[in-house]
Amino acid sequence: MTLNLCVLTPNRIVWDSEVKEIILSTNSGQIGVLPNHAPIATAIDIGILRIRLNDQWLTMALMGGFARIGNNEITVLVNDAEKSGDIDPQEAQQTLEIAEAALRKAEGKRQTIEANLALRRARTRVEAINAIS
Repeated sequence: MTLNLCVLTPNRIVWDSEVKEIILSTNSGQIGVLPNHAPIATAIDIGILRIRLNDQWLTMALMGGFARIGNNEITVLVNDAEKSGDIDPQEAQQTLEIAEAALRKAEGKRQTIEANLALRRARTRVEAINAIS
């Protein structure tokens, strides 16, 4: 038995196919979803989505949103999403270093909050590339 996974951003469909299992980063921790999972709706955190296709695991960086799970269908609506294979490792590492420097230089609450958010996004992209498959 499989699940139908659809990952959407405001601009595009990032993923739409059947999968065996997923592991999703929610605002309250990670959840695993197998066929016949109880119906739920949950907020998605900035984090990694792990997707199992047969014996292979793929990763995707998700930038926050919502997921609806029910009837063996998972719909994930996020601000942005990137498949790990589409992320340039050098660019992702540079972005991480820039975000770390911006956090060190941040002055005031607003700059610190924005710098922390940029750092979380950058770290997630690097983690998606480096996730053990």
